[in-house]
Amino acid sequence: MTIYDFEARSIDGHAVALANYRQKVMLIVNTASACGFTPQFGGLEKLHQAYGAQGLAVLGFPCNQFGSQDPGSNEEIGAFCQRNFGVSFTMMEKIKVNGDDAHPLYRWLTAEAPGILGIEAIKWNFTKFLISKDGQVIKRYAPMDAPEKIAKDIEAALAT
Repeated sequence: MTIYDFEARSIDGHAVALANYRQKVMLIVNTASACGFTPQFGGLEKLHQAYGAQGLAVLGFPCNQFGSQDPGSNEEIGAFCQRNFGVSFTMMEKIKVNGDDAHPLYRWLTAEAPGILGIEAIKWNFTKFLISKDGQVIKRYAPMDAPEKIAKDIEAALAT
């Protein structure tokens, strides 16, 4: 199984086959609009601007499971990201990343790259997953891992 076996919905409700990102390096992030880590949207946008033309696709997945920090509608979330951080990378529909209702993509991501002590659950907003050009998880990053600290790993993945 690879990431290309999954589908998600864009923030405006359109089905998106992740196979559309074949041969791209992907950075998948569960986001929130009212979190201490929310300023990371700016860093994610910088990664998108710096590496998008080289084959990086940043995908943000809003989630309201942590402290109810993203309660808005998909439309409100998209407008917030654009207005406050100039987000031009792909934002997806709000999903759940933990529990019985977790999106299948996140069930796969967390099984492929468990966190500290092998715990699969997402612990907080802005957990990041770097995906190789062949659709496999390279690494999982904690919420406190700033986007700019991932740049070297992205460059290495783009070079393969």
